[in-house]
Amino acid sequence: MQGVFGRYLEVDLTSGKIEVKNLSEEVFLKYLGGLGLATRLIFDYTEPHIDPLSEKNVLVIAPGLLVGTGLPTASKTTLTFKSPLTNGFGRSVAGAYLGVALKKAGYDALVIKGKSSKPVYLLIEDEKCELKDASHLWGKDAIETQEILKIEHGNVNTCAIGYSGEMLSKISGIDFEERQAARAGGGAVMGSKMLKAIAVKGTKEIPVVNSEKLKEAIKRWNGKIIGSEVAKLDMAYGSGEFYEWVNKEIGVFPVKNWQQSYFEDSFKAHPDGKSHLDPYYWSPIYTEKLHPCPNCNKPCGRHIVIKDGKYAGLRVEGVEYEILYSLGGVLGIEDIEVTAKLNSICDRAGLDGISAGVTLAWAMEAYEKGLLTKEDTDGLDLRFGNGDAAVQAMEKLAKREGRLGELLFNGVKEASQKLGKGSEKFAIEVKGLEPPAYDVRGLKGMALAIAVSVRGACHLTGGIYAPELTGKFWKLSNVDRLSTNWKGYEVKTGEDFMTVYDTIGMCKFSRSLFWLEDDILEGIEAVTGIKMGVDWLMTIGERIYNLQKLFNVREGFGRKDDYLPYRVTHEPISNGVSKGHLVTEEELQKMLDEYYMARGWSKEGIPTKMHLKRLGLDKEAEEYGAPI
Repeated sequence: MQGVFGRYLEVDLTSGKIEVKNLSEEVFLKYLGGLGLATRLIFDYTEPHIDPLSEKNVLVIAPGLLVGTGLPTASKTTLTFKSPLTNGFGRSVAGAYLGVALKKAGYDALVIKGKSSKPVYLLIEDEKCELKDASHLWGKDAIETQEILKIEHGNVNTCAIGYSGEMLSKISGIDFEERQAARAGGGAVMGSKMLKAIAVKGTKEIPVVNSEKLKEAIKRWNGKIIGSEVAKLDMAYGSGEFYEWVNKEIGVFPVKNWQQSYFEDSFKAHPDGKSHLDPYYWSPIYTEKLHPCPNCNKPCGRHIVIKDGKYAGLRVEGVEYEILYSLGGVLGIEDIEVTAKLNSICDRAGLDGISAGVTLAWAMEAYEKGLLTKEDTDGLDLRFGNGDAAVQAMEKLAKREGRLGELLFNGVKEASQKLGKGSEKFAIEVKGLEPPAYDVRGLKGMALAIAVSVRGACHLTGGIYAPELTGKFWKLSNVDRLSTNWKGYEVKTGEDFMTVYDTIGMCKFSRSLFWLEDDILEGIEAVTGIKMGVDWLMTIGERIYNLQKLFNVREGFGRKDDYLPYRVTHEPISNGVSKGHLVTEEELQKMLDEYYMARGWSKEGIPTKMHLKRLGLDKEAEEYGAPI
């Protein structure tokens, strides 16, 4: 099989030993690369019930199958690990130039195990791989660290953790040159290993089976992008382009810790009726330049610069749709400059901006309810909409400073358990992971999706917000966002589809341009020489997803862990066009039954032996599969 090197790099931080290990063709035929390969490796390398912050945990980094080939928007690299936040399957994905460099250095994946006795970073230059002293980098923020590595080593691609990851925050992530693999606590895993950063230089050509066919595919794919409406909107306004539509026409933009689902105050604050969180307002004012992921010619990312006021000189990559929510609306903040400042704090500290913002929103509600006092907040008037207090609070969280920083440092679930006093009822999380920017009370398929996602409250595991918001996606049509019917089949289809995308490394913002049957199969064949059909490809996605599920099963996860936040099941949406809607516990249980049936799992949500064997997971079937 072409398109791969058939090997990965294993780094043992405890012994300092670095080895190149071979991968069989069978592994690639069953898992392809990216998320698939990373799932297989993390499952095989980790034992059940280990402490995620012990040296027994493993970090796997795997670029998608098509990454580095030149195919447009094939940019994504996947990380897997046991999550310190959820104690289950941890996954994060970034549009990482480091992934391209790793592939061109001749490695299909990187496996990091053990723990160093002192701070180190990993330097990979093709065949030359070494651990180097990182004492001069320890304590520095994630972005500064990478800037130093580029000065020291020249043309390398990098990733690094910030000081929150060093201090083992369970909501810390890893920065890849201002693109974040943020979710589920991967930064804490790196920090626990005393691994500050990775720098890679790769100069090899990726072996492809048919370079002429690949060039034709690249040309055809580019033709779909250039001049398309999707490209125009992405480049002009980024991922938040539909902010006003989600607020006003759908009514599912969570505000003030999900107490509201339409940021009414923001739209009413200005004579023109425009919210200042809307990219149609701020992007033309603040955008300095676009910031593409590898091989992307429709970049949604951008660097913005604030030129005046208290944050004058601030430059940050963003602000993405999810951040407009987690560091904006969910905090009751509509000042884009405050949101940008919060974004910068998170990026430099190495914090997951979604988790950090939702955690802070919980604290604001607790403060307004009198459950937290000014003594608890270190003197901060932590009301919704107080931007100055939010900035100070985020800095405390990032550095674990004061009583407030200590309380919030590890996310909302742990914070609510520490505080008690009924605050668990407005702690918005699933499996410990804070949710993204979609109020699922008005998107019932999305509610099921975040309940069952293997990594917790995640919008990208199944991408179900797309059919729920628009009524259709790929083979799904006539989707009613307020109905619970057929949601199990909808979510199962979305999960398998998105697993394929993460496995081959395609950007999910391209999924409306490049379909499996028309484009993706063409790209895979040009690179690897393998001819396969859509059903085969979707079965690969299903196999990978079931293996992720089994990772959680062997950790003791079951139906009890596929839940929704109390607010979602007990408190109807209070304003906007979706006012009055919620997802009752009875509705959730009905959807779970349907989902497990669609998946071929037991009533307890455990993959059955028969189903696992059908997917070629015979060994796992005998050890973990449900009998029926």
